[in-house]
Amino acid sequence: MLMLLPGPVQTRPEVRAVMSDDIAPWDAEFRAEYAAMRPRIVAIAGGVEGEHVSLPLPGCGHMVVEAAIRTFVPAGGKVLVVQNGGYADRLARLASEAGRVVVPLHGPDNVPMAPEKLAAALAANPDVSHVAIVVSETGTGIVNDPAILGPVILAAGKRLICDAVSGFAALPFRMTDHPECDVVVFTSNKCLEGLPGFGFAVAPIARLEACKGNAGSWVMDLADVYAHALRDGWGSFRFTPAVQALRAFRVAMDLYEAEGGQPGRFARYRRNADVWYEGLQALGFRPYVAREHQGPIVVVVHQPEHPAWDFHDFLARMKARGVIISLHFTTKVPTMRLGCIGAINETDVRFALAQMQAVLAEMGIAPRAAAA
Repeated sequence: MLMLLPGPVQTRPEVRAVMSDDIAPWDAEFRAEYAAMRPRIVAIAGGVEGEHVSLPLPGCGHMVVEAAIRTFVPAGGKVLVVQNGGYADRLARLASEAGRVVVPLHGPDNVPMAPEKLAAALAANPDVSHVAIVVSETGTGIVNDPAILGPVILAAGKRLICDAVSGFAALPFRMTDHPECDVVVFTSNKCLEGLPGFGFAVAPIARLEACKGNAGSWVMDLADVYAHALRDGWGSFRFTPAVQALRAFRVAMDLYEAEGGQPGRFARYRRNADVWYEGLQALGFRPYVAREHQGPIVVVVHQPEHPAWDFHDFLARMKARGVIISLHFTTKVPTMRLGCIGAINETDVRFALAQMQAVLAEMGIAPRAAAA
């Protein structure tokens, strides 16, 4: 089955193969294996070992995002959330329900946030301590680039919480280029192409030490993850983790480095996105995001306005042909998300497009009529 989602993503057989063994998390050999991963994670984030630290947290991306907010924003503190998409809306909810005061900065979900609009919002809200951004908005495919927004945050004297969950390791980002950044968060899946099961944060050690006691949660406290490692060793865990997923992540990092790291992965995903974008238009689908704003992680198109169109029927027919496409969308109008990431290439995308063409014909929808 070909899985063309923006997460969880298609993975390589080598990654899945190492999931077959039972593993004792506190076994000395596995502790060493885990400890050796942590500096590699820092390196992928563009950090410096000894100045930055990797902070694995069992769970999904939303969990590590909440942990980042709790750890670095004091209870009752204000965080400005760049809110131009469904996943940014989720981030705002995580912050609000964690007892932080959200200052929303709304924008269209098909256009990246303009730096001048962020600057004006920060000037109007001087008591904000942090800005939280979703770098790759998984609901639409736009990119809020830290290279553009980060200098605005730095100039205002604020701190950045960088939700890079769906774009990390493909989109360029280096902690050393962002002195304003308190933390960047991502997962073992998505662009690193491991199995789901772990969230990761990379943060400056000095900032972690300054934020002890903020979290209000033992499980969600990244400062405690760091303190535990100092006390019990870098291969130790506070709670029983998804160890098989962690071992698979080690193999995924090997494959990532073999592909050429971030530039190599970005190039493959960019090509996938371009093939999707052009091929979908050829089938009559109307893009939700203009070409100049289209990121390489997910391509989103409007669902056809055609009397024969039935989204669930379309998905079932595609699955019968060996292709799984995302059921969910976060836009106000009906859209469809096509993943560009994971262990896929343009040949896979072209195969999926051919199946789409056949399914549209089965449904009685002519290619150009899909955009009627």
